[in-house]
Amino acid sequence: MKRLAFAILTLCLTANVFAQSIGSAELKRIQGSFVKDSATVALQNIISHTGDLASLAARPSNCADIDDYFKYRVTPLKSGTDQHTSGRCWLFSSLNYIRHLAIDKYNVDDFRFAPVFDSFWDLFEKCNHFLEIIIGDIDDDINCRQLAHYYRTGLRDGGEWHNFINLALKYGVVPESVMKETVHSDNTANLREIINRKLRVESWNMREMRKKGAGVPELREYKLKVMEDIYRLLALSFGEPPAEFTWNYTDRDGKRHSLATTPQEFFKSIVSDEFMASRVMIMNDPTHEYYKMYTIEDYTNSVEGEQYTYLNLPAEDIKPGMLASIKDNEPVYFTCDWSKERLLPQNIMAPGNYDYESLFGMSFEMDKKARVLTRYSTMAHVMIITACDTDGNDRPTKWQLYNSSHSSGAGVYLTFTDDWFDEYGFRIMFDRKYLNEKALEALKLEPEKYPISRYEFMH
Repeated sequence: MKRLAFAILTLCLTANVFAQSIGSAELKRIQGSFVKDSATVALQNIISHTGDLASLAARPSNCADIDDYFKYRVTPLKSGTDQHTSGRCWLFSSLNYIRHLAIDKYNVDDFRFAPVFDSFWDLFEKCNHFLEIIIGDIDDDINCRQLAHYYRTGLRDGGEWHNFINLALKYGVVPESVMKETVHSDNTANLREIINRKLRVESWNMREMRKKGAGVPELREYKLKVMEDIYRLLALSFGEPPAEFTWNYTDRDGKRHSLATTPQEFFKSIVSDEFMASRVMIMNDPTHEYYKMYTIEDYTNSVEGEQYTYLNLPAEDIKPGMLASIKDNEPVYFTCDWSKERLLPQNIMAPGNYDYESLFGMSFEMDKKARVLTRYSTMAHVMIITACDTDGNDRPTKWQLYNSSHSSGAGVYLTFTDDWFDEYGFRIMFDRKYLNEKALEALKLEPEKYPISRYEFMH
């Protein structure tokens, strides 16, 4: 008993060495720092009775001189798209990124793909990938880092361009008229919750089967039966994706056409192998060394698909390529932390749009690297850049975004200043021909690999 008491005392003393409690003296000091002069009392009355603190911190004057004029624009898309309350911005933006190719190929005024078609196959493939992770780690502790990551994150809507290419090459794409959105593709949370429950039930069953001596062939046979259930869940909620279809359309010359094809053939008719091979994914990631290649293991939506691989570059070496792409009438694929410093209803992102420092009388300053590593800033939304304005020396001053979240109205287009990109821009994709020589040499390097569980802070 004495040993136990001594151990407890030792632990308490050790804890006191490393942790500071707030005692009466410390509390008196802290409380004394809050001086309730007339200005503070007035501020307290305002803040305590205002539910929207952002409205108090907003500085519309910060971007009052930012107009909607852009010197360089890609040919505008004539209609918007709306992902509603789903996390499919990457899929909508990937489809929007190639819409101009479809418009040119079929000589139409406008064209939209059916995101629900690829959404179906994305969730389907992600379920198979999840279950294959379970089989691959079937003998590991369920609390190991890899399994803990997948059980914690489960099935999500999120993804990137490489995820889209994995789907498009395997399953293809279809026009919007061929497969319509449903209430569950527009609002995926409820269905994902059900699928995640199913995945956890069946992964637990597979681990119990292993304890009873089941081998990998038996587990894979069981997995296929689970995938039959997953297919049923998706087909009932999204509708069943067509293996072939007929698309009727009228071209710019008023001529009517009827195209009978498959989703895979339709994709190949629009997007060439050369186009895909020339795309390069770039990151402005201050947490890793620049001019190096990185790949994230298991950051994929299919077992056989591409992993996420990117070239990390400083912002000043990315922007010339972005501008060159816009000048050549090609949009730029872009992932950013769009909620930060976004002034509403103007839909302008610029540093200093919100002044919480003056409102509360304290500092909130962090650089980009600190914001990422402390999980304050992340790659939250994918859009495409469609325009750029420059100064007298042709240096970018502001950029325009085409958003996947609004089918009409002011939310279709957003503006961000060039210095906002430095703070909150992350992924960029364009043709590799727009890179400088140093970046092109870096593309030849062997990518440094990171497990997805270590890289999760960027999502």
